[in-house]
Amino acid sequence: MELAATIIFALAVLHTFLTSFFAHLAHRFPNHAGLCHLLGEVEVVFGVWSALMMIVMFFHWGQDRALNYLETRNFVEPLFVFAIMVVAASRPIMSSVKNVVKSLSVFLARVFPIPEAVLLYFLTISLIPLLGSFITEPAAMTLAALMMRDTFLSRAMPSRVRYATLGVLFVNVSIGGALTPYAAPPVLMVAHTWGWDLSFMLTTFGWRSLTAVMLNALAVTFLFRHAIAQNLSNQTVAENPIPISVRAIHFCFLAAIVYFSHHPMVFMPLLLFFLGHAAAYPHYQRKNMMLRESMLVAFFLGGLVVLGGMQSWWLQSLLGGLPSQAVFWGATALTAITDNAALTYLGSLVQGTDAAFQYSLVAGAIVGGGLTVIANAPNPAGVSILKERFEDSAVNPLKLFIAALPPTFLTACIFLVHY
Repeated sequence: MELAATIIFALAVLHTFLTSFFAHLAHRFPNHAGLCHLLGEVEVVFGVWSALMMIVMFFHWGQDRALNYLETRNFVEPLFVFAIMVVAASRPIMSSVKNVVKSLSVFLARVFPIPEAVLLYFLTISLIPLLGSFITEPAAMTLAALMMRDTFLSRAMPSRVRYATLGVLFVNVSIGGALTPYAAPPVLMVAHTWGWDLSFMLTTFGWRSLTAVMLNALAVTFLFRHAIAQNLSNQTVAENPIPISVRAIHFCFLAAIVYFSHHPMVFMPLLLFFLGHAAAYPHYQRKNMMLRESMLVAFFLGGLVVLGGMQSWWLQSLLGGLPSQAVFWGATALTAITDNAALTYLGSLVQGTDAAFQYSLVAGAIVGGGLTVIANAPNPAGVSILKERFEDSAVNPLKLFIAALPPTFLTACIFLVHY
């Protein structure tokens, strides 16, 4: 069963690299466009293949053992990502974040001889990912991706700039949540087990994450500053002004869901209360509250939980026999084909590890979190929001991987300094 599950997992990973191919087939075979579009949805991939694995498990193990496996999986993270995406993407939250970032860019434009559009781009791809250490990485990804979609990433922007932006955004969100021990899933999985508190995270990971985020953002902003300045969207849509009380209520819901992020019996009812409040005041909301996108992302992550639970037999044995330097690069590479939170969790089960192994495992996992869609839990959310700005409304996994390599390498060098 473990071998069958690993083969199915490998096929699912391969499928993620073929999503753009299926999206292209939809135009060539219009009679089957619906099926092709379904297979081209990256968020559907792991859910479909996990269903296949459960069917195989049902016939191989029997109903009781297969159901027991499914019921012992932890689906808190997919549920939390669903809840936080819906709330973070609401118009009052997005409007407030936009106003703060734009005001800061206007202020900096008066101080430095730099176009306001370039500063706005830099702040969006650096400041918002760092907020992930406080509002969680999925929320930061949702806010940054929506900002990029509505402000910069039009199809008029060159393809290389769009993919470079996506690569840096994914890398920065992956490392931007490592300033605290509770916001980044790969850190959260091991923080309690290894006794990592806020002080440890700030002194060990924090300054490295901050440096890497700023350098990555600065590099991509400088390289494409002319395209950024030319492609700023100046479209303004007349919308109802949002009262401060409504904004405050939305931020209270956001804070409460983040605070109870490990308790679905609390944050899911909070989400329902939030949806009820939003329905009572629809004129303060966008037409699309991202329910569909959020559900697809949760479906993706749920499938990854089901498939990933059967990969420990080879991941643990592989990680347990490596020196710390090899663990770092091994974790960076393995993260590209498996969720980094699952990777650090499995690594935490290895007995007799020292501080160097622990640091190398987590550092490698967050450094490699931008290489693929499946490398980090918030990445499917970013793809779901931004894919319409790419050819055939699909993100090419190979182009994303290539675009994410430079910021990943730069980040890796920073995380290897003085350790």
